[in-house]
Parts: sequence; C-alpha cells; structure tokens
Amino acid sequence: MKTIRIAAAVIVGPDGRVLLVRKRGTKFFMQPGGKIDVGESPRDCLVRELREELDLKIDVTSVICMGQFEAAAANEPEHLVHADVYIVSTDRTDFHPAAEIEEIRWVSPNAPDAADLASLTGDYILPAYRKRSCG
Repeated sequence: MKTIRIAAAVIVGPDGRVLLVRKRGTKFFMQPGGKIDVGESPRDCLVRELREELDLKIDVTSVICMGQFEAAAANEPEHLVHADVYIVSTDRTDFHPAAEIEEIRWVSPNAPDAADLASLTGDYILPAYRKRSCG
C-alpha cells in the first residue's frame, strides 16, 4: 500500500464541538487538512490548508500537537493515510466551504454519527481526542 502524508486539525469551537469537512464528490466526513507538499512541514501544511479550505488563519505556534495516526485512506483505495494531527481552538463558527470542501459539520466529539466518518476520524482521532479531553 502507498502512504499519503497529511496534516489535519481537530478544530474545537467555543461550545466544545469539533468541525468536520466532506470533500466534493465524497461521502465521508473528516478533519480539515491535506497533503503535505515536498519540503513542507506538517505545521506549515496545516496553516496553508486551513486558509485554503476554511479561510481560517492560524498562528502556527498556537496549535497543540495531538499525535500521529494512520488508517486506510477514505477516498483513495489501496492507500494508507499517515496524519500529523493538531488541536486548533477557535471562537469562530461562521465557516463556509471553500476549495475542494463541499460541506462542513459541527459535531459533538462524544456522539458523532459514525456511519459517515472516515476511519481515521471515527476510529482514531476522535477517540484519542475524547481520551485527552477527559484526562
């Protein structure tokens, strides 16, 4: 299997819900983020992708590293996705899809609809976030 390296964000809103996105032409919701370009750091990738996808400008020093996770890629058969994941807190709730994003959804990290979540999100990232949030 080929591996795709990405940077992704658990964007936490003021009410504790997290923001998920669905890319155009796909059915699974996942963390915002994207593929890391050659020579680009995961944090720099995150800054670029959040600006492109959500018009969210973040200070790279304000993100909290959550860890690295790996799962089958939701939208690319025969590929694994290896993600550097960061927590990004925001007071904004007025996001609108841009670039390849077709839909956004705010969900409770404790009760997301698992039927339409990418494996990386539903099986790894959200459970790790819940564990981290509960101490």
